[in-house]
Amino acid sequence: MKELAPGLYSLGHGKGGHVHAFLIDDGGELSLVDTLFEGDGKLVFEAIRSLGKSPEDLKRIAITHGHRSHVGGMAALVRASGARLYAHAWEADIVGGERRAQAVSIWPRQSLKLIPFQIGLWLDLPKHTPAPVDELLRDGDAFGPLQVLHAPGHSPGHLAFWWPERKFLVAGDGVATWPNLCAGWYSFNLNRPQHHATLQRLATFEPEIIGVGHGDPILTGARDTLHELASRPVP
Repeated sequence: MKELAPGLYSLGHGKGGHVHAFLIDDGGELSLVDTLFEGDGKLVFEAIRSLGKSPEDLKRIAITHGHRSHVGGMAALVRASGARLYAHAWEADIVGGERRAQAVSIWPRQSLKLIPFQIGLWLDLPKHTPAPVDELLRDGDAFGPLQVLHAPGHSPGHLAFWWPERKFLVAGDGVATWPNLCAGWYSFNLNRPQHHATLQRLATFEPEIIGVGHGDPILTGARDTLHELASRPVP
């Protein structure tokens, strides 16, 4: 766990494509964006306890989108904490196990390191333990201290989150820093023009910290980095 700013923590590991989640402590209650790859939620529980909190202090969990790397610990965390689970309407039945996430091409378009994840999504393996979504999130909603941003392109119901007081943007899979800095994993972006428009919108927030779905957060030059990614032509 790494503290990025007061009350803002990044959780990550090498699994799931160096996937990351973000724990928010806004003065008593905890909020979590995404749940990492491992099915037992162990790293999240360890992070909560390291803050002197208990699992019951986790009140809400938001899922950026329904890909396996981001929903691994979801069911275990909901079961142990009683937290309410949030997602966009388009992703909710994927999160709940009623529909599989849309497959992507297995053609190597970016990095050979991504091929196992492309094959996994193509085969819909490994499956996550589903959990029912309690509340649907829309653009402009509040999630704890975060503002909800509908950020489609990577998937139709992909969400990003903005914390104005911290100038912190959760870009989800809109941006990746692993295996290299890019505007998300190319083969996974289902609607590339829409994804490009999302990046342009996210850049208008002028973030100082960017949390990404895969790879380490961007802590220096975040604004310029996002503007540069948003200025690239649609591939």
